[in-house]
Amino acid sequence: MGEKVAIVGVAQTVFRSARPEVNYGELAHEVISRVLTDTGLSIEEDIDNSISCSHDIWDGQTISNIGITDVIGGHLRNEEKMAMDGSTAVYYGTIGILSGEFRCTLLLAHTKMSQTRPNIVNNVAFDPIYSRRLGLDYTSAAALQATRYMRRYNITSEQTARVSVKNLKNARRNVHAMVKRDITVADVLKSPPLADPIRELDAAPDCDGAVAMILADETLAPRITDRPAWIRGIGACYDAHYLGDRDLSECMALERAAQRAYAMAGIQDPASEIDVVELGDVFSYQELLWTEGLGLCERGGGAGLLLSGTTQLDGRIPVNPSGGVLSGVPANVMGLNSAAEAARQVMGSAESHQVPTVGTAVAQGHSGFCGQHHCVIVLGNES
Repeated sequence: MGEKVAIVGVAQTVFRSARPEVNYGELAHEVISRVLTDTGLSIEEDIDNSISCSHDIWDGQTISNIGITDVIGGHLRNEEKMAMDGSTAVYYGTIGILSGEFRCTLLLAHTKMSQTRPNIVNNVAFDPIYSRRLGLDYTSAAALQATRYMRRYNITSEQTARVSVKNLKNARRNVHAMVKRDITVADVLKSPPLADPIRELDAAPDCDGAVAMILADETLAPRITDRPAWIRGIGACYDAHYLGDRDLSECMALERAAQRAYAMAGIQDPASEIDVVELGDVFSYQELLWTEGLGLCERGGGAGLLLSGTTQLDGRIPVNPSGGVLSGVPANVMGLNSAAEAARQVMGSAESHQVPTVGTAVAQGHSGFCGQHHCVIVLGNES
């Protein structure tokens, strides 16, 4: 049984609103072939486990990984499917290596949101007896959460709009980002309403794309790269399913996932020990709420943290220097992309959106409406 796991390679497609010229297998091949080339590894000789992250409803077919099994090396070999956010694939892959069962794991997340109607897909996540019949989707549920959170802590729409302003500006430095714009708070506030208080520029756009990643144990990682991103801590937690069973202004699952990851990593004061964060800002208010759940500030302090400049690209703890999900990252893919971006920061390969002197980075991903399930990954440049 090994004691340490590292991310040794990542590859991302450029995210676009639609990729009709490729099927799922071809989309997956773009990133898998690139990460294998970059690391000098081969599926036949080096990869002993493959994990894909996709969902039947998003792909529009039962057993959604069937379209990429050959590409990821699953023919007559071990291949597993994770039907949750891509961050959980990192969690699952890490556990497999720590158990001693595997040494080198290939991860893939892919989604083509352009091939379906997201509100219909998201409606299926709600229970069929009560909530689903109300026509709820992730956006309308998020509007309930945003309203409860903003009213409890006196957070304004102008303050949440600043998240979109910051992240879309950051995205201008990221070659993979889809939406790269210099916008103002006024632009966000006058964009079309989706579900009060959420407006179009408060929400992540639908898009297509894929991300691949390779994990390796402590003996292999230094042979593959001289700058691995070591997984120092991981944690995951699932909250109650029914919206009425949760206080939507809090994020218990994220708090517990973060606590577990920090305890494993030996982090006692996240606000002073973490250098950069990549998190799932599907809606602008979520960045504020998730920074609270990650322990970067007190409850209700997310807006103050943003306004202080701490989470800006040149601040003490830059949050989403890549542009985050608001700049365009597909469902299911977003958590693996957050982990990939955090790894690139630790490895010093984030190019024009690289944050200086990153020793510790945190990636966060979530599944379900209003952040039902959270996963937190702590990465470091030292084993």
